[in-house]
Amino acid sequence: MNFLGHVVRFIVAAIVLMVTAWLVPAFSVGGFWSALILALVIALIGWVVEGIFGKQVTPFGRGIVGFLVSAATIYVAQFFVSGVTVSIIGALLAALVVGIIDLFIPVSTPFEAGRRSSDNK
Repeated sequence: MNFLGHVVRFIVAAIVLMVTAWLVPAFSVGGFWSALILALVIALIGWVVEGIFGKQVTPFGRGIVGFLVSAATIYVAQFFVSGVTVSIIGALLAALVVGIIDLFIPVSTPFEAGRRSSDNK
């Protein structure tokens, strides 16, 4: 994926986080810039978790483990971004909403994007 693809991916992720903040009462984002930085922090935390534990235990993973790691990632990310407040229940609900939105607007993970680009060669 090129640079513009990454930028579009983070903008879409920020919009998804803002919609999630609108839907989930215990999850609030200060504005678009906070949501954009939050999307970046969530991606970085996901990258670190994927590097330590492997692909199956990441926010991008499917199933209950991926769901719980996604909620934990959202909860931890609030401590790095100003203007974001999340309760534990809010993180669980936000992970659920983000997962549901991901069903309709799938965003490929960096791992999958790299695999697809190497398959095309």
